[in-house]
Amino acid sequence: MENLLTLKHLNKSYQIGTEQLQVLFDINLEVHAGDFIALLGPSGSGKSTLMNIIGCMDTADSGEYFLHDKAIHLADDTQMTKIRNQEIGFIFQKYQLISQYTVLQNVIMPLLIRGIPRKEAVKLAAEKLEMLGMADRLNHKPNELSGGQQQRVSIARALVGQPSILLADEPTGALDSKTGEEVLNLFQELNDMGNSIIMITHDPKVGQKAKRIVKIIDGRLYLE
Repeated sequence: MENLLTLKHLNKSYQIGTEQLQVLFDINLEVHAGDFIALLGPSGSGKSTLMNIIGCMDTADSGEYFLHDKAIHLADDTQMTKIRNQEIGFIFQKYQLISQYTVLQNVIMPLLIRGIPRKEAVKLAAEKLEMLGMADRLNHKPNELSGGQQQRVSIARALVGQPSILLADEPTGALDSKTGEEVLNLFQELNDMGNSIIMITHDPKVGQKAKRIVKIIDGRLYLE
């Protein structure tokens, strides 16, 4: 199985006043193409910090991070921005949709940033939204949608650029239990289609939907 993502001996700390607070300790992890992993841990466990490093929004103090064959730990800011846009599909708890934009405008945004012509971007975005059951909502604004519909738009935006990996941060956290279950079932369908997913959650029941659970406690990983 293709090795998609590798973390080797990652450490991360933050300066808090005069104190140095270490939040990640010797993190080692391999993610294969087609994996669906739940990164499971309580608040304060370090899972958000690890997510930010995997998502190229932060860097480790030491250690190595490879995505495909790219040495992410050696990338500069410009390269990191490009990697975020082309390799990582982000799905957030609060959706992070732009309120004044329509559904279609929100989904084409990462493609336009990449330099894809608008006509092609619209076609790709419409295809993803149709796949996710949102074809009749293209011209709606986010505040005209339910929470579950907004999360589907967020998922379409993450998928539209065909990223190497989907990074989902507490994707059901703002949803009721029924809608959350529907979103998790959608994740399983996306994984069955070949999408690689890392899902960050504090909820063991949510984590059970993944193929593999990786626990993080006090900044240390425990593989199951």
